[in-house]
Amino acid sequence: MDIKNYISENKERFLEELFGLLRIPSISSLTEHKPDMYKAAEYWKESLLKAGTDKAEVFETEGNPVVYGEKIINPDKPTILVYAHMDVMPVDPIEEWKSEPFEPVIRDGKIWGRGADDDKGQGFMHAKAFEYLVATNQLPCNVKFMIEGEEEIGSPSLGKWCATHKEMLKADIILVSDTSMIASDIPSITTGLRGLSYWQIEVTGPDRDLHSGLFGGAVANPINELCSLMATMIDKEGKIAVPGFYDDVLEVSDIERKKLAQAPFDEAEYKKSLNIKELKGERGFSTIERTGIRPTFDMCGIWGGYTGEGAKTVIPSKAYAKLSCRLVPNQNWEKIARLIKNHLEKIAPNYIKIKVDILHGGQGYVCPIDLPAYQAAEKAYEKVYGKMPVPYRSGGSIPIISTFEEVLGVKSILMGFGLGGDAIHSPNENYPLEQFFNGIETITHFYKYFAENPA
Repeated sequence: MDIKNYISENKERFLEELFGLLRIPSISSLTEHKPDMYKAAEYWKESLLKAGTDKAEVFETEGNPVVYGEKIINPDKPTILVYAHMDVMPVDPIEEWKSEPFEPVIRDGKIWGRGADDDKGQGFMHAKAFEYLVATNQLPCNVKFMIEGEEEIGSPSLGKWCATHKEMLKADIILVSDTSMIASDIPSITTGLRGLSYWQIEVTGPDRDLHSGLFGGAVANPINELCSLMATMIDKEGKIAVPGFYDDVLEVSDIERKKLAQAPFDEAEYKKSLNIKELKGERGFSTIERTGIRPTFDMCGIWGGYTGEGAKTVIPSKAYAKLSCRLVPNQNWEKIARLIKNHLEKIAPNYIKIKVDILHGGQGYVCPIDLPAYQAAEKAYEKVYGKMPVPYRSGGSIPIISTFEEVLGVKSILMGFGLGGDAIHSPNENYPLEQFFNGIETITHFYKYFAENPA
């Protein structure tokens, strides 16, 4: 039986099994969902065993669990290590969801629910592709699975776990589906990921909330001061105004910039899809370059003072913000984390106190397009989509990918099937059914082509 027929005969079961995973609220950033991380791990363990692994096990880490499974058909054959993550982002603002985030539904040809794309839907494609190859006795190589529970918080425990289990994780390539394609009719392979640094800031003024009438104009307002500090971080050219920030940035050659410009991009449609009138970013670079080869600075959240219904006239004691930088290859995330921390502490005025906590981060990653695994991925996409995929540098980050190369000494191939409209990390996350099923089919072809030429 070929893969198309297998999917057709089993698609309802595939979806119901995926929905069981999507119903688990495995939010890694919220401690109250710690038990759900174990539920998701057990669900993945059972799914891998049903799919045909010889064994599957839930491993403890210093944080959330990791699921490992394997099927070794012949130690002399090449080995693919599949990586995915079972944790998801929080769902707020909940009122913007059109359906319950953890009660998945199919609507307009898409799966709707938190994790539908990132990364439960994309991860589950691998379980089903593997199941088909085992069930039809076509598995051409050894396969290992590593499913973690902390990707959305920077994978703080996985690097150490990988180092501890380095022998168990030996592989020729790591296969990941946690990225996107340019469009449903324009297949692409992600060849680069930006790094990440993330901070939380606490600004303190008076030692308690004050009456804004009695004290206004006499003491510093922490929210005002926090906003003033943040306003200095990016200059009029769109550059990050921190001395030394760009010291290690590798400037992309004119030749590579021309290749990047070949990727299809409709600026008008891009703005329309986001319901914005104009784009904004670093001067001198295109939108694709700004989101792929240039670093960024963003406030991800800001809060403080009174935010309840009605009015309360106070000068708050404290204000808070969460910040992130997307980094490009050659920028060290720890160096940048210290640089931003030291800069903010240095420029903060004496009438406030500032505390800058470094929360997490990770390095950028670049995949050479001359790798045999990359070429196998190209052939697999062409087989299913009818055209060669475009190499593409993603603006996103998967911090653990660079750690894999450092700790395990193995390159990763990023075969993503998400789309720009999937609303990952946002309300109404979704994943087109067509992409889910095409992903399963493409992955099966990758196994075949990679096994034929692994090195």
